[in-house]
Amino acid sequence: MKKWMKAMAAAMAAAAVCGAFAGCGGDKKAASSSAKAASGDTVKFGFVTAYTGPGAAYGQAEKEGAELAVEEINKDPKTKMKIDLVTYDSKLNKAEAINAFKRLIEQDKVLAIQGPMTSGEIFAAGPIAQQAKVAVFGTSTTAPKVTDIGDYIFRNAIPGKLAIPTTVKKAHDKLGFKKVAVMYSNNNDQMVGENEIYQQTFKDMGIDVVATETFADKDTDFSAQLTKIQAANPDVICIAGFYQEGALIVKKAREMGMNQPIIGNNGFNSPQYIKQAGDAANGTLVATPWNPDRKSDKAQNFRKAFVAKYGHEPDQFAAQTYDAFYIMHEAAEKSGSTTDRKKFRDALAQIKNFEGATGKFEFDENRDPKMDLDVLQVQDGKWVPFA
Repeated sequence: MKKWMKAMAAAMAAAAVCGAFAGCGGDKKAASSSAKAASGDTVKFGFVTAYTGPGAAYGQAEKEGAELAVEEINKDPKTKMKIDLVTYDSKLNKAEAINAFKRLIEQDKVLAIQGPMTSGEIFAAGPIAQQAKVAVFGTSTTAPKVTDIGDYIFRNAIPGKLAIPTTVKKAHDKLGFKKVAVMYSNNNDQMVGENEIYQQTFKDMGIDVVATETFADKDTDFSAQLTKIQAANPDVICIAGFYQEGALIVKKAREMGMNQPIIGNNGFNSPQYIKQAGDAANGTLVATPWNPDRKSDKAQNFRKAFVAKYGHEPDQFAAQTYDAFYIMHEAAEKSGSTTDRKKFRDALAQIKNFEGATGKFEFDENRDPKMDLDVLQVQDGKWVPFA
């Protein structure tokens, strides 16, 4: 009878651990790491991304960057606080993101949340965290006004207001274009905002926008839009979209004989864009904080560790998420508390002179990133510096 009671107790304990990761696509790996991180001072962080469903390549990269950072931090003998990571898969669904935030805040009692993956999700779920006074740190929420949600919303995601003008101006300095066309997804909060940034940037620079065409996420036929753009004969085509639609657009444009340079937004910063677009990707330009050729020890140590663990090169989303967890961990240790959400928020806001895989970092007065960007171009199937 005693043996039976012990077995039942063990099963119930195991079920309790698994329960923290059930629903919202709970991650079994996260559950395992959570159970092991229970010795000494432990800070519990939530992590919400979309590593299944549409755009899974972004979320999978973020997940890999997060897991590597947590593994390194927890193994470091200098670590004062280990990380207990509670992960949910939002599947790029606003309702799932909302449910994940509620569960992390109310049930899992996390100190802070990293994520979610997209701007639409943070606009839906962010107010829940703001009302609960739980800090949120986004790595790919680039739309305008994300941090306007409230003073508990942070990001090292490069907002379009910084990335797009950086790419456009560097491209213009070298290419000297005079006419542009813009395509953007009109059912995506992030891309609608980034179209506005494109339009304002070109207006400020005195560059003529000869065509603006829209599409929707998950569209596959862009012939009508590209026919109109071809007739307008721009010097450059600018796109605000995710890698799936972006790859299809540039492939179709090249098939139609349109060989103009392509300026992309943050959504193009995935190896999947080049993989799916093939040779059509050549000539694409993007701004990014992650440059695999950066010679700093932080960048190259991250790159080596990532390749050793996962067997492939990291992308921007992996690198930014990796840095995000190091930044959050530093803030937790500086706050001196594993449970005081206000102290953590204030310590996070004061992070200065942090250097990670993506370079030097700190927040500006709006809790947006202050950091340098590189402009890269696809040449022969690889991202290389645009000189």
